[in-house]
Amino acid sequence: MNKRPLILVTNDDGISAPGIRTLIEVMNEIGEVFVLAPDSPQSGMGHAITIDTTIYCDEVFTNKGDQSEFRCSGTPADCVKMAISEILPKKPDICVSGINHGSNSSINVIYSGTMSAAIEAGIEGIPAIGFSLLDYSWNANFEGLKKHIKKITLEVLDNGMPDGVVLNVNFPKLENNNFKGIKICRQARANWVEGFDKRINPQGKEYYWLTGKFINLDHGEDTDVWALENDYISIVPVHFDLTAHHFIKKLNLWDL
Repeated sequence: MNKRPLILVTNDDGISAPGIRTLIEVMNEIGEVFVLAPDSPQSGMGHAITIDTTIYCDEVFTNKGDQSEFRCSGTPADCVKMAISEILPKKPDICVSGINHGSNSSINVIYSGTMSAAIEAGIEGIPAIGFSLLDYSWNANFEGLKKHIKKITLEVLDNGMPDGVVLNVNFPKLENNNFKGIKICRQARANWVEGFDKRINPQGKEYYWLTGKFINLDHGEDTDVWALENDYISIVPVHFDLTAHHFIKKLNLWDL
């Protein structure tokens, strides 16, 4: 692109998270940046939107970078809607979400606020990318991701994306960030085997913490889980059409 693109940056870990601060830094090298992110962590919100309470959005001023920043009391999907409808001067050329503190590979894409923000942009016809690092630490090292994030973003800007398709990019956690390369993958078939840790509060009332173990049911070497386990950056193209197209023909044969 000849002119500097308009870039929307958002996330689900909150506007102060180190991951989004790194993403903002990279995007400032590429274009004109507007940030609209949750004012507090919104992990695991999926594609939730706020319909029964008020939403607040106010500008945040920082002396680090040339970006315009806004924080929103809503969900990641709310942030994208708010940015497009109320904040940005025009529809952005691209939306980038992240960098998420933790993996969004495989089934995690369903629960992810990071990816839901990207998908919301895709619904609006905006090319979008969700970036995640397989490190849940608040102090995760994002430095080695910068050049790869910049390259992937520039490729999307140069080549465009099919309507409704967004990219789910996951980085493995490596001490030296010496990634083997990039793998274009499919989403691994996996799920969480979940339970609830039951406890008693000081007043004697029962409460629960959700727990779980990630189970990979897919042994293919073309999946995002395989790529991450083998030190590759994974890229999975995803879209919001949940139709099981392959089953339509058979379903039409039922006596309905």
